[in-house]
Amino acid sequence: MWADCWPRLTSNPTRAVTGSPPPDPNFEDKVKDICQVYEQAATRAEHGELTFSLDEMTGIQALERTMPDIAMKPGRCTRIEFEYIRHGTQTLIASFNVATGQVDQATVGDTRTEQDLESHLRALLAQVPDASKIHLVMDCLNTHQSESLVRLVAEREEKPIHLGQKGKTGILLSMATRAAFLSDPSHRLVVHFTPKHCSWLNQIELWFSILVRKLLRRSSFTSQAQLKAKILAFVDYFNRTMAKPFKWNYTGKPLVA
Repeated sequence: MWADCWPRLTSNPTRAVTGSPPPDPNFEDKVKDICQVYEQAATRAEHGELTFSLDEMTGIQALERTMPDIAMKPGRCTRIEFEYIRHGTQTLIASFNVATGQVDQATVGDTRTEQDLESHLRALLAQVPDASKIHLVMDCLNTHQSESLVRLVAEREEKPIHLGQKGKTGILLSMATRAAFLSDPSHRLVVHFTPKHCSWLNQIELWFSILVRKLLRRSSFTSQAQLKAKILAFVDYFNRTMAKPFKWNYTGKPLVA
């Protein structure tokens, strides 16, 4: 197992620091739900239910160091050139399998639009056509409550669902109505939203930190294409040699003395 994953915040940072009410009125219920999703992931996987933690890592810079590194010597660490050339950025969309610890789908591109997320999810779902149920842990970004995602969830249901018209009627009326539909536990694809300002509850963020430490922080990239290729190669390497489920100990209780 990876080291125990204790968030470095209280379960309600805003209230602990300022005494003000939580920014999300359903904070405690959402935290409890996500912790239960993580706790039950392995058992659910045995019965054909899969659990994924998904998010986007935006603005990954393709930085080329102007001079090569100076190799380490006895008593001296590797020295990295501080000047660099910018070659643009890429966005990574990744889906982390909570039960296996692998990144089952990684998409690297120029943008993170609603259509990008839809394409990513369709590629992910195509890998697991026999899954009886899919659980997705995501934050409350607007693209995570989009019309495309609602239609994707509706497609997986046995009976047709009347969705209405975006911004006018029915399930597609607003972000609130779309979020309520996406969170419906009776669906074959259920989204579990983290509370506002609580992306730290999303396990994919822990994997992103591994990506930064192992690849991005010290590497040099001559182009966006090379950056993309190295990220995808690292995902493959990680899945083959490093992947383990995170040991999630947080239960939703305040981490205060």
